[in-house]
Amino acid sequence: MNILITGGTGLIGRHFIKSFQQPYQFTVLTRNCRKAKRNLPEGIDFIEELPEQNHFEVIINLAGEPIVDKRWTVMQKEKICQSRWQITEQVVAMIERSKFKPTCLLSGSAIGYYGETGNVSTHEDAQVKQEDFAHSLCKKWEDIALKASEHCRVVLLRTGVVLANDGGALTKMRMPFSLGLGGKLGHGQQYMSWIHIEDMVHAIQFIMLTPSIEGAINCTSPQALTNEEFTKSLGKQLHRATWFSVPEFMLNMLMGQGAELLLSSQNIYPQKLLNHEFDFNHSNLEQTLGDLL
Repeated sequence: MNILITGGTGLIGRHFIKSFQQPYQFTVLTRNCRKAKRNLPEGIDFIEELPEQNHFEVIINLAGEPIVDKRWTVMQKEKICQSRWQITEQVVAMIERSKFKPTCLLSGSAIGYYGETGNVSTHEDAQVKQEDFAHSLCKKWEDIALKASEHCRVVLLRTGVVLANDGGALTKMRMPFSLGLGGKLGHGQQYMSWIHIEDMVHAIQFIMLTPSIEGAINCTSPQALTNEEFTKSLGKQLHRATWFSVPEFMLNMLMGQGAELLLSSQNIYPQKLLNHEFDFNHSNLEQTLGDLL
């Protein structure tokens, strides 16, 4: 099976390639082939622009500017949006003009689509009550991808906080916790919806191979936890106290509007994956952290 991946050098992309390199042939769209080759296994094809004719059976679209690495200035927010919207438009255009159509397009999104959910367990069909920046970003991103539904099956990967031992949120958290500065964010009662990187890549493969799955899919563990609960579990695993607390005003000063991602409560439930009998291997946070740390 020939698979095209955009964002193949990112956390999810590179783990997916390393996990399934044996049965599949991967082509990675990248801005820098030389750099990408250093970060991925041998046997991968690299391209710096999309071809006129598509010969890929599956397209996995994960490209996008990291969303929490920099303060959300007006310019940075535009960069976050355009880095997702433009590549998705290009992928859809390639599908439209090609004689050979892929069986499916799996396109990135995020649980930020739902806005603030409080403590309510939220599945894919839930109505959005708060239309903030994250929702607007994801909504347009998804709408662009769905234009390809005339030609192939489209799945929208609404992804939560991905936990891995070589990048992503957990890597950023380890340093302050290791120094004894780890603690809850704000009041700590906001829900965090997370997923182990292994479950994430296996969910992508499961979705890819299950023709009855289409539309939005929540890629999160079935057991969301509050930020305070997450903090205590991480501190316990690292053998560090978690008495420190980061006040809301400090997060707003450091991150600007981007602090919303850390302070909003999102209790997101993977209803569709469970309905299709996907088996989560890592639904317990303490066991997940024990596996990764």
